[in-house]
Amino acid sequence: MTRTGPRGKVFLVGAGPGSPDLLTLRALGLIQSADVLVYDRLVAPEILELAPAGVTRISVGKSTGRHSVDQAEISRMLVTLAGKNRSVVRLKGGDPFVFGRGSEEALALARAGVPFEVVPGVTAATACSAYAGIPLTHRGVSRGFRVVTGHLLENGELDLHWQALADPECTLVVYMGLATLPAIAARLVAAGMPESLPAAAVENGTTRRQRVVRGPLGELPALVAARGLESPTLVIIGHSVAIGDAIQWFPQEELEHDPSHPLLARVGL
Repeated sequence: MTRTGPRGKVFLVGAGPGSPDLLTLRALGLIQSADVLVYDRLVAPEILELAPAGVTRISVGKSTGRHSVDQAEISRMLVTLAGKNRSVVRLKGGDPFVFGRGSEEALALARAGVPFEVVPGVTAATACSAYAGIPLTHRGVSRGFRVVTGHLLENGELDLHWQALADPECTLVVYMGLATLPAIAARLVAAGMPESLPAAAVENGTTRRQRVVRGPLGELPALVAARGLESPTLVIIGHSVAIGDAIQWFPQEELEHDPSHPLLARVGL
C-alpha cells in the first residue's frame, strides 16, 4: 500500500496482569514516551498514572456483554491516530496475543501500511497462578497445562474440546470463565474429569485486591457464587492446585481451602 503522508507508529503493548511491578522495561519506556494511550478496562489505573500528564488517554474498555467501543472501530481508531504522525501505545491487559485480540489489530495495521510493534506482556495464566501459589506444572503431578477461554462468542454455546481438556494429568487454565463456570465444570465432569479434582478461582490476581477461592471442581461454582467473586477472575483446575495450600507467599484473603488434601503428602508437603 502506498502511504500518502507521514505515519506514526502503533505499539501493541502487554500491560501485564494487574500489578505495575510486572510491566516489562520496554512497556514502561513506551508508556512514558507515548503521545496517545489507548487502553482496555483491565489495565490498572496505577499503570496509566505512569504516563506523563499531557498524554491523550482513550478508554476502549470491554466487559462481559458490554463493549464500550466495537473491535473494528478500535482498529480503525489506531490507524487514524497513527496517521497523525503520533506514537500510539495500545495497552492491553496481560499479553496482546493471549486472548487479547492483538493479532486482529496487528492485521488491520499491516493492511493499512501502518508501522507497528508487538511488546509481549506477562499473561494472567502464569502470573495469577504464581501469586496464588499454584504451579502450573509440577513433577509427578502435572505434566503440562492448557489455556482456554470461557467466553461465549456472540452469546453462542461454549464449544470446547471437552474430552481433551478433561485430562487430569494437565492443569487447565480458563480465562474469562466466571460467567460460564457452572457450565464449564459440568461439561468437564461429564467428559470424565473427577468432581473431586482441586480447583481455584483467582480474582484480581497479582494485586492487593487478590482473592482466591479453592475447592473441588464440582463445588467450585457454588463456592465462587457464595463468595461473590467478580471479573477479572481466572479459573485453574488440576492436581497442582492443592500444592498452593502449602506454598502461598502473597498476602491475600484466602476464602476457601483444604489443607488436608492427600496430594500434599504425595509431593512431600
